[in-house]
Amino acid sequence: MQTTEASWYGLKYHGKRTASGEKFDVRAMTAAHPTLPLGSVVEVRHGRKSVMVRINDRCGRCGIDLSPAAADRLGMRHLGRASVTVRPLA
Repeated sequence: MQTTEASWYGLKYHGKRTASGEKFDVRAMTAAHPTLPLGSVVEVRHGRKSVMVRINDRCGRCGIDLSPAAADRLGMRHLGRASVTVRPLA
C-alpha cells in the first residue's frame, strides 16, 4: 500500500490514445500511474470512500492521475488534488 497525491485529468484527453493504446474515456474507472504495470487493478482510497481503477496510462506530475469518473466517486474532483492510498489488487 502506498500513500500518495492524486489528481484527476481527462476532459481535454477524452478520445485520445493512452499509453496502453486504448482510447481515454472520462466515464471509465481508469487511472495513470508512473510505474505500475499497464492493465493492473488498484484500489484507491480517499477518506472513507474507495474505488477500483485499472491503470491504462502513464503520468509524471504526481502519484496517480484519476479519470474524472473515479475522482467523482471518491468525492475529490472539486479539490483538484488529494492525499490517497493506493493498493494493488491484480
